[in-house]
Amino acid sequence: MRKMMVVICTALVLLAGCGKDEEVPKLLNVNLTVEPTNGERNEPVTFQAKVTYGDEAVKDADDVSFEIWLANSEDHEKVAAIHKENGIYEMEKSFDEEGTYYVYAHVTARDMHNMPKKEFVIGKPSSPEENGGSKSMDEMNHEKSDQ
Repeated sequence: MRKMMVVICTALVLLAGCGKDEEVPKLLNVNLTVEPTNGERNEPVTFQAKVTYGDEAVKDADDVSFEIWLANSEDHEKVAAIHKENGIYEMEKSFDEEGTYYVYAHVTARDMHNMPKKEFVIGKPSSPEENGGSKSMDEMNHEKSDQ
């Protein structure tokens, strides 16, 4: 009888633990915007990444940078963004060459990495890349280190 009481008490303790709400894991979210998406040569384009972790604005990301390149080009430029306010990181750049461009926002925060991508055009569009954009600098560097 004593063993039965121990088993019942143990079962009750275990069941009580199962009834508690489990914390839902938070994700690193990045909302990338490019303004204007159809710009003109030598006019500024603003790149903005709104970074959140769950519902919290991330004001202290480890790294936020924008990787930009002209379609079908191997030359990629990676520029650090500046935190403006409330988890919004920004960078502005002008382009002297017309064509279709791509941008990755590289964001590292809370031990996570997120890299959304957008396409934008300066002046007349050029032929887009077949796969919607070539590999990021991180992917190219990884391939180089494998060789």
